[in-house]
Amino acid sequence: MAKVKYYYDSENLAYTKIKTRKRIKIGYALLFLVASALFGFLVFVLLINTPYFETPKDRLQAREIENLKIQYAILNKKLDEIDEAAEALEERDNNIYRVYFNKTEIPDSIRKAGFRNSEKYKVLEGYNNSQLVLNTTKRVDKLAKQLAIQSQSLDDILKLAGAKESLLLAIPAIQPVRNENLKRVASGFGYRIDPFTKVRKMHNGMDFTANTGAPIYATGDGVVERADNTASGYGNHIVIRHGFGYESLYAHLSKYNCRPGQHVKRGDVIGYVGSTGRSEGPHCHYEVHKDGKVVNPLNFYYGNISAVEYVAISQMANQENQSLD
Repeated sequence: MAKVKYYYDSENLAYTKIKTRKRIKIGYALLFLVASALFGFLVFVLLINTPYFETPKDRLQAREIENLKIQYAILNKKLDEIDEAAEALEERDNNIYRVYFNKTEIPDSIRKAGFRNSEKYKVLEGYNNSQLVLNTTKRVDKLAKQLAIQSQSLDDILKLAGAKESLLLAIPAIQPVRNENLKRVASGFGYRIDPFTKVRKMHNGMDFTANTGAPIYATGDGVVERADNTASGYGNHIVIRHGFGYESLYAHLSKYNCRPGQHVKRGDVIGYVGSTGRSEGPHCHYEVHKDGKVVNPLNFYYGNISAVEYVAISQMANQENQSLD
């Protein structure tokens, strides 16, 4: 029951009942309702934003976020392992493969360069875990670039390896006359006594003495460029172009076993020992040319002789005696 209020009327000398206007009552009621609604709204906002009152959806999202953090941590650990393997491969590439094939190493400034376009990562900014996602994405992109560069480098190495194999086959690396047919190395590369003029002059090859008709072998893979007797002094002779700047010449043959333009392999019989041209007796005069210059054939023998045989041939070839042509 509502309290009844009175006020003292001094004119009538009596207590008069206070009557509240209806309009005022309605105003108070509306103010109370507005205040109650505002208070309720504030309480609701506080409740839904406090961790003590999580909804099932909030808990599910929180678990998903924690799971993603764990997955990112595992991913970064895997990236550490891949980084380590990539660095080991890069080290072998620079210090072994490229050194062997005489290629300059790829510097770290190229291998590990980042991406200059920072706009690429702006879409990942502005979230609660942006830094974690951003750093991981940058690592993946950087590693992908490193692997792309390494893949290209290995492709280059494979091409170089193929060329290296061709080079090794092309080098004139065996004797033109085999030891079982060889009488002796009559003369080597360098200044020797001319058998006809008895004057000391440069001898541009090595003389291998053998019986007439002994087989002469191609010392490396190549193409027969000449098989004729048009060059002065050489008699019947063969020139093989091996590629990579190498040529070999075989002179004073008794007959040929090849023709110009023919592809030959190391060890193929290309002709036979004779004494045609300017010659003192049956032998094979053998020369090696590299980039248009005569070089000592002795420097290339590694394909079919032992170390002991090489030393013996070297000692004979280095004697400053009389040549046979």
